[in-house]
Amino acid sequence: MIDSLFLKLANIAETEFADVTTCCEIKEGKLRLFIVDETFLDIWFSRQLKGRYAYHWERRHLDNTIYRWGNAKHDVWKNVKTFPHHFHNRIDDNVSESFLP
Repeated sequence: MIDSLFLKLANIAETEFADVTTCCEIKEGKLRLFIVDETFLDIWFSRQLKGRYAYHWERRHLDNTIYRWGNAKHDVWKNVKTFPHHFHNRIDDNVSESFLP
């Protein structure tokens, strides 16, 4: 079921966002979208835990930044108001609220 969702998302990325997406691949349980600036976006949905997700935009080779949204219940982020939903802004340890549905 998740693989069919990834195929749909890959199709959307390759058709509606062809100006910024160079290609897509599904591997290791996630969808990876390659962006024209040589960054990539990973989309992951848990196969075992309904509603568990993570989105990761990897930019380390450009400006040493990452942007990640997720809802893993890491105790270290339990003080975040939207816990377990949280956002890693630029670096792994800079975490704030996330209002993604």
